[in-house]
Amino acid sequence: MTGRHGGSAAGGRRRIVVLDYGSGNLRSAERALAAAGADVLVTGDLAAAADADGLVVPGVGAFAACVAGIEAIGAGPVIAGRVAAGRPVLGICVGMQILFESGDEHGVVTKGLGLLPGTVTRLAAARLPHMGWNTVQAPVGSVLFAGLPADSRFYFVHSYAVVDPAALTASGARVTTAHHDCDFVAAVERGALSAAQFHPEKSAETGAALLRNWLATVPAGG
Repeated sequence: MTGRHGGSAAGGRRRIVVLDYGSGNLRSAERALAAAGADVLVTGDLAAAADADGLVVPGVGAFAACVAGIEAIGAGPVIAGRVAAGRPVLGICVGMQILFESGDEHGVVTKGLGLLPGTVTRLAAARLPHMGWNTVQAPVGSVLFAGLPADSRFYFVHSYAVVDPAALTASGARVTTAHHDCDFVAAVERGALSAAQFHPEKSAETGAALLRNWLATVPAGG
């Protein structure tokens, strides 16, 4: 484990907590963030999550299981509190999905954290899961994708996503989309809250560039 709990990071490096609630590619996210220039701590400690300069919420598997993991450690209010206070949070894959109002898996609807408007549903695609490299369509003014070529490819592994971005757009979010038999939301940027349906930590240099872009928005010592 790299990094430390509390205090200012050496050399102005951002103190990032990768939230450990029993789900997610924790070590790959840790390594990718450290390589991007962060001081990283993987922990389920809520005080550390609240105190960090930036918080990363990973997630793999089922929506309901990830929500249950968040509830088990009581992390929902910490994530919501950071967003309300304008303190950076980055959701990755199912860690992005649980930020929405709900997830519908096999006809069972599970309530999410409700920090973003919308419902996560199964993709209307012939081949699922959507696994592999795909391009995205980022909006004008995107911070996450700043400086990245339009044909940049990112690594996806998922069968569910938000497919209707209307409520997100109406809420003032910058919405990035991708296509796999249907359009879906690939990334969201709204205030201090950022999220990616793909795995930046598995997306080689393009993912590393995106993580550096996100880290540049995180105030050190905040």
